[in-house]
Amino acid sequence: MKWHVKYYSQKLEEEILKLPDGLLARYLRLTDMMLKFGANLGLPHTKPIDSGLFELRVKGKEGTARVFFCLKIGKKIIMLHSIIKKTQKTPKKEINIAKSRMKEVLKDEAF
Repeated sequence: MKWHVKYYSQKLEEEILKLPDGLLARYLRLTDMMLKFGANLGLPHTKPIDSGLFELRVKGKEGTARVFFCLKIGKKIIMLHSIIKKTQKTPKKEINIAKSRMKEVLKDEAF
């Protein structure tokens, strides 16, 4: 069975596709690897954040971005939230947004 990437919303997908060119290229490369090899690419590419919540670590010449995701049965990778990092530590508020969306996605059979 092949892996699939889905997005929490159309708005999130559009937001990710508007990342600066270098970050977008890196994001697309990493998601291609996830589709081929699975969601757990390991450090420095992916990192577990909390129970069932992971981050895709995207680095480029323009800076650093994080795309939070979770997994669902059927080899589905659900992208939940994205940010461009401005500080060393990821703000708790951003992680909480991803956690909230993850709870919603895991309850929804449509995802």
